[in-house]
Amino acid sequence: MSWRARIEPAVRPIMQSWWRLSRGTTLGVRAIVTDRDGRVALVRHTYVDGWYLPGGGVERGEPVREALRRELAEEAGVDMTGPADLVGIYSNHASFRGDHVVLFSVRDWRACPTDHAGEIEAVDWFHPDALPHDTSPATLRRLREYAGTANPSDEW
Repeated sequence: MSWRARIEPAVRPIMQSWWRLSRGTTLGVRAIVTDRDGRVALVRHTYVDGWYLPGGGVERGEPVREALRRELAEEAGVDMTGPADLVGIYSNHASFRGDHVVLFSVRDWRACPTDHAGEIEAVDWFHPDALPHDTSPATLRRLREYAGTANPSDEW
Protein backbone atom coordinates (compact mmCIF):
# COMPACT_ATOMS: atom_id res chain seq x y z
CA MET A 1 0.00 0.00 0.00
CA SER A 2 1.40 3.40 -0.99
CA TRP A 3 2.00 6.16 1.55
CA ARG A 4 -0.78 8.19 -0.05
CA ALA A 5 -3.34 5.40 0.36
CA ARG A 6 -2.38 5.13 4.04
CA ILE A 7 -2.60 8.83 4.95
CA GLU A 8 -5.24 10.12 2.53
CA PRO A 9 -8.24 8.86 4.54
CA ALA A 10 -7.03 10.95 7.49
CA VAL A 11 -5.81 14.03 5.61
CA ARG A 12 -8.59 14.38 3.02
CA PRO A 13 -11.40 15.40 5.46
CA ILE A 14 -9.12 18.06 6.94
CA MET A 15 -8.27 19.43 3.49
CA GLN A 16 -11.92 19.38 2.42
CA SER A 17 -12.85 21.34 5.53
CA TRP A 18 -10.14 23.89 4.76
CA TRP A 19 -11.30 24.25 1.13
CA ARG A 20 -14.86 24.83 2.26
CA LEU A 21 -13.83 27.42 4.84
CA SER A 22 -11.44 29.24 2.51
CA ARG A 23 -13.82 29.35 -0.47
CA GLY A 24 -17.32 30.80 -0.33
CA THR A 25 -18.63 28.41 -2.94
CA THR A 26 -17.36 25.05 -4.10
CA LEU A 27 -18.27 23.28 -7.31
CA GLY A 28 -18.05 19.65 -8.26
CA VAL A 29 -18.83 17.58 -11.34
CA ARG A 30 -20.17 14.05 -11.65
CA ALA A 31 -21.30 11.96 -14.58
CA ILE A 32 -23.66 9.16 -15.42
CA VAL A 33 -21.38 7.25 -17.80
CA THR A 34 -23.08 4.39 -19.62
CA ASP A 35 -21.69 1.63 -21.78
CA ARG A 36 -23.25 -0.11 -24.80
CA ASP A 37 -24.97 -2.62 -22.49
CA GLY A 38 -26.71 0.13 -20.51
CA ARG A 39 -24.51 -0.32 -17.46
CA VAL A 40 -23.36 2.69 -15.45
CA ALA A 41 -19.83 3.34 -14.13
CA LEU A 42 -19.49 3.66 -10.37
CA VAL A 43 -16.37 4.24 -8.27
CA ARG A 44 -15.46 3.27 -4.74
CA HIS A 45 -13.16 5.76 -3.00
CA THR A 46 -10.47 4.83 -0.50
CA TYR A 47 -11.58 7.50 1.98
CA VAL A 48 -15.38 7.01 2.16
CA ASP A 49 -17.64 3.96 2.07
CA GLY A 50 -19.97 3.16 -0.80
CA TRP A 51 -20.24 3.47 -4.57
CA TYR A 52 -20.52 6.86 -6.28
CA LEU A 53 -20.83 8.38 -9.72
CA PRO A 54 -17.34 9.33 -10.92
CA GLY A 55 -16.32 12.97 -10.67
CA GLY A 56 -14.67 15.49 -8.44
CA GLY A 57 -13.91 19.12 -7.78
CA VAL A 58 -13.64 21.92 -10.30
CA GLU A 59 -10.38 23.80 -9.86
CA ARG A 60 -10.30 27.59 -9.79
CA GLY A 61 -10.32 28.88 -13.38
CA GLU A 62 -11.12 25.45 -14.84
CA PRO A 63 -14.10 25.12 -17.21
CA VAL A 64 -16.72 22.68 -15.86
CA ARG A 65 -16.60 20.30 -18.84
CA GLU A 66 -12.79 20.25 -18.71
CA ALA A 67 -12.97 19.32 -15.02
CA LEU A 68 -15.38 16.53 -15.96
CA ARG A 69 -13.02 15.27 -18.68
CA ARG A 70 -10.08 15.29 -16.24
CA GLU A 71 -11.97 13.62 -13.39
CA LEU A 72 -13.47 10.86 -15.57
CA ALA A 73 -10.06 9.98 -16.97
CA GLU A 74 -8.39 10.07 -13.55
CA GLU A 75 -11.04 8.18 -11.59
CA ALA A 76 -12.74 5.83 -14.03
CA GLY A 77 -10.47 5.47 -17.06
CA VAL A 78 -13.08 7.15 -19.26
CA ASP A 79 -11.92 9.39 -22.12
CA MET A 80 -14.89 11.34 -23.46
CA THR A 81 -15.14 11.15 -27.27
CA GLY A 82 -18.48 12.90 -27.59
CA PRO A 83 -20.51 15.53 -25.80
CA ALA A 84 -21.24 15.60 -22.11
CA ASP A 85 -24.93 16.41 -21.80
CA LEU A 86 -26.01 18.52 -18.85
CA VAL A 87 -28.45 16.62 -16.61
CA GLY A 88 -28.76 19.15 -13.80
CA ILE A 89 -27.17 21.46 -11.26
CA TYR A 90 -27.75 20.56 -7.62
CA SER A 91 -27.11 22.23 -4.29
CA ASN A 92 -25.26 20.10 -1.80
CA HIS A 93 -25.94 22.43 1.12
CA ALA A 94 -27.05 19.62 3.41
CA SER A 95 -23.47 18.31 3.40
CA PHE A 96 -21.46 21.49 2.82
CA ARG A 97 -22.90 25.01 2.78
CA GLY A 98 -22.11 26.68 -0.54
CA ASP A 99 -21.40 23.42 -2.39
CA HIS A 100 -22.91 22.64 -5.79
CA VAL A 101 -22.68 19.61 -8.09
CA VAL A 102 -23.09 19.71 -11.87
CA LEU A 103 -24.25 16.37 -13.28
CA PHE A 104 -23.69 15.28 -16.87
CA SER A 105 -24.45 12.17 -18.89
CA VAL A 106 -21.72 10.67 -21.07
CA ARG A 107 -22.45 8.02 -23.68
CA ASP A 108 -19.54 8.35 -26.11
CA TRP A 109 -16.20 7.43 -24.60
CA ARG A 110 -13.23 5.08 -24.83
CA ALA A 111 -11.12 3.47 -22.15
CA CYS A 112 -7.93 5.22 -21.09
CA PRO A 113 -5.34 4.76 -18.34
CA THR A 114 -6.39 6.04 -14.93
CA ASP A 115 -4.35 8.22 -12.60
CA HIS A 116 -6.27 7.96 -9.36
CA ALA A 117 -3.09 7.48 -7.30
CA GLY A 118 -4.67 5.70 -4.35
CA GLU A 119 -7.88 7.76 -4.33
CA ILE A 120 -10.04 5.13 -6.05
CA GLU A 121 -10.28 1.62 -4.63
CA ALA A 122 -12.42 0.19 -7.45
CA VAL A 123 -14.22 1.05 -10.68
CA ASP A 124 -17.01 -1.19 -11.91
CA TRP A 125 -20.01 -1.21 -14.23
CA PHE A 126 -23.50 -2.04 -12.99
CA HIS A 127 -26.89 -2.39 -14.56
CA PRO A 128 -29.15 0.29 -13.04
CA ASP A 129 -31.50 -2.44 -11.76
CA ALA A 130 -28.66 -4.29 -10.01
CA LEU A 131 -26.69 -1.63 -8.13
CA PRO A 132 -24.53 -2.56 -5.13
CA HIS A 133 -26.30 -2.43 -1.75
CA ASP A 134 -23.92 0.32 -0.58
CA THR A 135 -24.50 2.73 -3.46
CA SER A 136 -24.65 6.26 -2.05
CA PRO A 137 -28.13 7.74 -1.56
CA ALA A 138 -27.38 10.69 -3.86
CA THR A 139 -26.18 8.32 -6.60
CA LEU A 140 -29.37 6.28 -6.27
CA ARG A 141 -31.52 9.44 -6.48
CA ARG A 142 -29.73 10.74 -9.56
CA LEU A 143 -29.95 7.40 -11.38
CA ARG A 144 -33.67 7.09 -10.59
CA GLU A 145 -34.30 10.63 -11.80
CA TYR A 146 -32.28 9.97 -14.96
CA ALA A 147 -34.32 6.82 -15.62
CA GLY A 148 -37.55 8.76 -15.10
CA THR A 149 -38.64 6.70 -12.10
CA ALA A 150 -38.29 9.55 -9.58
CA ASN A 151 -39.21 13.22 -9.57
CA PRO A 152 -36.25 15.58 -10.08
CA SER A 153 -34.86 17.41 -7.06
CA ASP A 154 -32.61 20.46 -6.79
CA GLU A 155 -30.84 18.93 -3.76
CA TRP A 156 -27.92 16.57 -4.28
